[in-house]
Amino acid sequence: MQDKTQFDYGLFRVAAAIPTVKVADVEYNLKQHISLIHQAHAEGVQLLVFPELSITGYTCADLFHHQPLLNAALDALAHLAEATRGIDMAVVAGAPLAMGNRLYNCGVLLGDGLIAGIVPKVYLPNYNEFYEARWFASGAEVPDGSMLEITTSDKKGKRIQHRVRMGKDLLFDFEGTTIGIEICEDLWVPMAPSNRMALAGAQVIVNLSCSDEVLGKHAYLRRMIEAQSGRLMCAYVYASAGFGESSTDLVFAGKGLIAENGTLLGESQRFQMDNRLLVRDVDVEKLKVLRRTQTTFSDLMPNTGTQNAVFHSEYYSHDLPRNGGYQTIHLSKLTAPDFRQKLHRFVAPRPFVPSDEDDMETRCSEIFNIQVQGLVTRLQHIQAQTAVIGISGGLDSTLALLVTVRAFDKLGWNRNRIVGITMPGFGTSGRTYNNSIGLMKSLGITRREISIKDAVNQHFKDLGIDSSVHDVTYENCQARERTQILMDVSNQTGGIVIGTGDLSELCLGWCTYNGDHMSMYAVNVSIPKTLVKYLVRYVAQNPSICQSAVITETHGKKRSATEILLDIIDTPISPELIPTDAKGNIAQKTEDLVGPYELHDFFLYHMFRFGASPRKIFMLAQKAFQNDEYKDMREGTYDDETIRKWLRTFFRRFFQQQFKRSCLPDGPKVGTVSISPRGDWRMPSDACSTLWLKEVDEL
Repeated sequence: MQDKTQFDYGLFRVAAAIPTVKVADVEYNLKQHISLIHQAHAEGVQLLVFPELSITGYTCADLFHHQPLLNAALDALAHLAEATRGIDMAVVAGAPLAMGNRLYNCGVLLGDGLIAGIVPKVYLPNYNEFYEARWFASGAEVPDGSMLEITTSDKKGKRIQHRVRMGKDLLFDFEGTTIGIEICEDLWVPMAPSNRMALAGAQVIVNLSCSDEVLGKHAYLRRMIEAQSGRLMCAYVYASAGFGESSTDLVFAGKGLIAENGTLLGESQRFQMDNRLLVRDVDVEKLKVLRRTQTTFSDLMPNTGTQNAVFHSEYYSHDLPRNGGYQTIHLSKLTAPDFRQKLHRFVAPRPFVPSDEDDMETRCSEIFNIQVQGLVTRLQHIQAQTAVIGISGGLDSTLALLVTVRAFDKLGWNRNRIVGITMPGFGTSGRTYNNSIGLMKSLGITRREISIKDAVNQHFKDLGIDSSVHDVTYENCQARERTQILMDVSNQTGGIVIGTGDLSELCLGWCTYNGDHMSMYAVNVSIPKTLVKYLVRYVAQNPSICQSAVITETHGKKRSATEILLDIIDTPISPELIPTDAKGNIAQKTEDLVGPYELHDFFLYHMFRFGASPRKIFMLAQKAFQNDEYKDMREGTYDDETIRKWLRTFFRRFFQQQFKRSCLPDGPKVGTVSISPRGDWRMPSDACSTLWLKEVDEL
């Protein structure tokens, strides 16, 4: 058993178990349960969920009225509880249990040798092939505070009787991770019990099910589970009966599904003939953050009051306070597995970029149209005569230009009202210059070329700056000169300056204050750098914009707009503020200075979206960027020292550069990660990064 103080990163390891079944053969079924418990324990599982009525089989029908079957089920629960002793894992199994003159279809939570609580099924199907009301009563009939006497064994093997709380309104808390149990049909009703469970504090909902296969039903079920986990901001663990369940008229394929906050984390293969185990690590910490920040969820939460009851193998209290109609049984904390050694969870190296090609096209189309629609509204509202854009031949200005072209097309305005200005400076390369000229020509906009060299040299002379010293002043003088030109041309033409800076640059503060930092409408403000190139590629391969583009010729070479766009995608990212090398190539590469953008975007996503700590981000980055399985989803592989180095840079710059984000121009919000100071990100410009940097240094 591992040290209980091991850092758990806010994660919780769950599993859906699909045992083979022999209907009414309790002894056989018990062996399968114990086998899967041992298998799950070897995987470090903290919560294991079995299907509905897994101890007896779901399709026993009128055999449920026979006492030998019910006695065997009770005895099996005692053995199953004993199987959990000392392994630090909670197990939820399905069994028929009688109380008084009624029989209930129950989910039973066991752990550390004892039965912690029993939750009866509330909604009983009574249609088509299912007639549960023939055998079972609804859990709604169980009186509050009900107790059921069950015989188990103590640590020495002596048989003892203890009273177990039974009721539909029970939750189980493992020192911060709260579990709710619902059973099959409970999920399908208009007001599922899990709705109230989540509002009462459950972050993990488990569903014990026995759902037959009908054409199209599984796809619907998957969507429903994803939606329920998203609506409730919870993890949802679903286990349904598999091979061996009666097939008189029905087929049960064995379904294990685990979802979290609207996303399916894993799904077991159906129609298998052996025991199956689906293991995933759910992020409870993330779910708590989302619930705290989603005010409408918090508004619906009941007043929970004080909760102080504790249950473990030495002490079990029934004096439980009410919690929004629920009673919470508090259990000992379950030991966390070593998530660093093995993580049962996909960690996307590029969380802003869809991994599926079909999804990529759909996502890019939606993002691009959001950008376009925002700009269309602004152009119409201020009755702009022109749109002025600085065209550098880089990715960001290219995307901004493509958005503007589409906006003008949508408005029915002539593209010659778009004024593209290329402003060669000391670091402009031939490649980016030719691409900027070629792109403007091919898209049919008004193009202007204004060199900044003479103006900047005069500025150096006026200020007494040594132009041979390529410091930050040398760079920023060029950036601000370009912004001045754009602003003045917009006044000259009755237009608006379109900003080109992206989300990643702004989070790192990699922009010149009142230089490229400033515009009149910033269309890329919510687009992370790792996504920009995919958007440009989407447009390059989409005929709606490029079909009307002409073939252009620069330096004797004819190229289409698509060819130019693809070359821009392959160009190194650079502000081009430092002179080129002896061969005229780009000498100043942004990622050599501030670090790989795919790392920074990864850090940003987990820090901003879920409030993840540096320690957790570091561990997740290790899994994402050091896993050969994900090599096609990223550009690089980074060792621990590289991740640690740029993680420190990220937090240092993010805190230092907040003052730039506090006065951003307007721009369209695209995703859930947005830094507008008017609603999405409010942070003091002088907030200290001490806590975060200290944690990075301790890694």
